[in-house]
Amino acid sequence: MLWQSYIKGFKAFLQLEKSLSQNSVKAYIQDIDKLTQFLEINQFVLPPDKIELHQIQNFLKWLNEIGISARTQARIISGIKAFYKYLMLENIVKVNPTELLESPKLGRKLPDTLSVLEIDRLISAIDLSKPEGHRNKAMLETIYSSGLRVSELINLKISNLNFKDGFIKIVGKGNKERIVPIGRIAVKFIKIYLNDFRIHIPIKKESQDILFLNRRGNKLSRNMIFIIIKELCKKIGLNKKISPHTFRHSFATHLIEGGADLRAVQEMLGHESITTTEIYLHLDREYLRDAIMEFHPRK
Repeated sequence: MLWQSYIKGFKAFLQLEKSLSQNSVKAYIQDIDKLTQFLEINQFVLPPDKIELHQIQNFLKWLNEIGISARTQARIISGIKAFYKYLMLENIVKVNPTELLESPKLGRKLPDTLSVLEIDRLISAIDLSKPEGHRNKAMLETIYSSGLRVSELINLKISNLNFKDGFIKIVGKGNKERIVPIGRIAVKFIKIYLNDFRIHIPIKKESQDILFLNRRGNKLSRNMIFIIIKELCKKIGLNKKISPHTFRHSFATHLIEGGADLRAVQEMLGHESITTTEIYLHLDREYLRDAIMEFHPRK
């Protein structure tokens, strides 16, 4: 693919002519890789000189839809613009498609994203002396480990847990099923909850297979998850508008910022392709698991 030879030249340019550090060069290359992955997913088989503004805008729209923060979007745009400036300098492209590309306003209203430290603080603030403490810890570890929607979390079934292989089966929007990896830390706390705490709950017949239950043995409500997270934010003095979906946004952001393949993140989130081609690339499970184990902060 022509992209790879141009990216190689761009890398040498950054190292030799710009004298950038290894980490800075790596960040620039990852930004370009994200764009090429997006183009490949959606079958835009085009060399750099054939890319137009609207295709890059679609890429940024996708990043926004999965909850990537405005600051991260701005950094990715900066990397893509630097790449095209290099291509212009080398007379590889005649027209720069990024010339009119606008960075997101850092102050505009986008979903808040938690840092890894903030997630650690929230989860650490859970009171494990209370009966529901270990359940809440297992829930937050799970929603962040696998990027679940709140509806997917409260409907998660014990029969859909495959800890041996490190996967769980999720029933998402429109009853569409997907298999997603789950990290070792989340598995650890689910097992503690299951083996030491859930067994003491008088479980209702219709909720026998539901993983996370309230004290009456019924499935939890969506509102209950919101309340749990809101109280934890208050407890640690976190001044952000946080919801269960924030954990999902943070999951995607941390993976992508860490260098994970966009295709893997799209598959794990259960997102359809955003283009009209509706062609979706399904990846094998081991590939998804490798992405989690390499790039997720809480492996």
